[in-house]
Amino acid sequence: MKSGAQILIEGLKEQGVEVIFGYPGGVVLPIYDELYDSDIRHILVRHEQAAIHAADGYARASGKVGVCLATSGPGACNLVTGLATAYMDSIPVVALTGQVPTMLLGNDAFQESDITGITMPVTKHNYLVQDVRDLKRIIREAFFIAGTGRKGPVLIDIPKDVSTTKIPDEDGPEQQIRLRGYKPTYQGHGKQIQKAIELLISSKRPIIYAGGGVISSNASEELVAFAERMCMPITTTLMGLGCIPADHPLNLGMLGMHGTEYANYAITGSDLLFSIGVRFDDRVTGNLATFAPNAKIIHIDIDPAEIGKNKPVDVPIVGDAKIILADLLKKIPESCPHPEWSAQVQGWKTNHPLRFKEDGALRPQLVLKKLSEILGTRGVIVSEVGQNQMWTAQYFRFSRPRQWISSGGLGTMGYGFPAAMGVQYACPDEPVFVIAGDGSFQMNIQELGTIAQYQIPVKVVILNNQFLGMVRQWQELFYERRYSYTELPEVAFAKIAQAYGIEAETITDAGDVEGALQRALDHKGPYLLDFRVVREENVFPMVPAGAAISEMIVGKHTEHEEE
Repeated sequence: MKSGAQILIEGLKEQGVEVIFGYPGGVVLPIYDELYDSDIRHILVRHEQAAIHAADGYARASGKVGVCLATSGPGACNLVTGLATAYMDSIPVVALTGQVPTMLLGNDAFQESDITGITMPVTKHNYLVQDVRDLKRIIREAFFIAGTGRKGPVLIDIPKDVSTTKIPDEDGPEQQIRLRGYKPTYQGHGKQIQKAIELLISSKRPIIYAGGGVISSNASEELVAFAERMCMPITTTLMGLGCIPADHPLNLGMLGMHGTEYANYAITGSDLLFSIGVRFDDRVTGNLATFAPNAKIIHIDIDPAEIGKNKPVDVPIVGDAKIILADLLKKIPESCPHPEWSAQVQGWKTNHPLRFKEDGALRPQLVLKKLSEILGTRGVIVSEVGQNQMWTAQYFRFSRPRQWISSGGLGTMGYGFPAAMGVQYACPDEPVFVIAGDGSFQMNIQELGTIAQYQIPVKVVILNNQFLGMVRQWQELFYERRYSYTELPEVAFAKIAQAYGIEAETITDAGDVEGALQRALDHKGPYLLDFRVVREENVFPMVPAGAAISEMIVGKHTEHEEE
């Protein structure tokens, strides 16, 4: 005889789960009792939101399904933001939640919440288990759904009596999962691929627009080979950073509102947009009517709902990026150079580089530039959201996929620090740095207790300007510096970290940046660096690819450089 809790743990082990991030409570005690003797590692976070973010970070860095566990009611509800974060970025996570006994469902019992109803809009699928005999099948299905097709979070809600009820151990060999109505398409349609080849061969100014789908499908190698074959520059979304090395001559970096000027120029000047694993989101496109106005569009995505959702396309191809790129590489010519276009793009790169004022002041861009130089191709970089995220995207030179972890679609403040814990468990031999603003860091600052308890060697870099920086930036540029509720009081972050037993220091001089980063890197345990940066530093450029290249914004950039 086996209890539901035993079946759950066995099911997790069957799926290869090695680590769970969680927080216990009354209705999940049967599960925690089984975890006590299990070889699955459990990391006790200080808040359930940190559990889901850590599972998300683990999934992004490893490519596997991340797992978190929370109790019923408020515990389960605290997962919602993290589920929405994973859902927006197509991250495979299985969230396990406890629930009141089945006989009490719907009675407003103590710590009851309709978590399946609450999370329906922000999960790929969810389950309320009402019969222990369904539990093992549901576990298998949940992991299958989370990790296939367009990946995403799945929630399993387990009432306490399902965890405690015992049934005979009659489970046979694992069966192939067949879910009615769920059949992701992986192979691209042959006729559509041929149409794409014809457009590719006839184009004069083609560009590749690559997103997180390339990372998710592990298609970076094929993407770079394809770009080299076709002599096409690549610009990436925020989520696509790392799919082509930063030093590759065809890499134009990130496009969109805070992307490189030359990527936005290239998009506007192109006659063919080869889009793969992207959503045409508003931070990239700006005004859709003027985004890539002269370009034919090929759009490859595993989710047919994304194709044509925001921007009409000429050649839609539904399928897996890796498989379709491999197919294209077999069929396209050996090379397809565009010398005039290549020269023009290179001219834009030369004439419009990323730049910041290097005047001896402690600027956040300097911190990121030095960190990139120190790490080289090593390490994984996790960021919070806001200015810190954009500076990292602009100035850290990512060399490989899954080296960059951040909340893209939802833009979740408080994501980065707990996500970095999950990343460290996924990449135990890599240095993991989390880049945070002082606002974002305080949203889950309590996880200092977690990294201290388990000696998780995450290195925390706080770009501390005592502002909610990105909101303040917009107030400066468009609201006459009327800083309405965006200024934060000074916080002694180093002292707080030291109170947890974590090595920490405060840096106020630009000359100390490199040494401080090196000390953090050399330290075997967790380390916190509080950089007191120039308070009113801004992220530039601010030019969506679909907007006219605004003289006002570029002018502000120039004025800022000369201040």
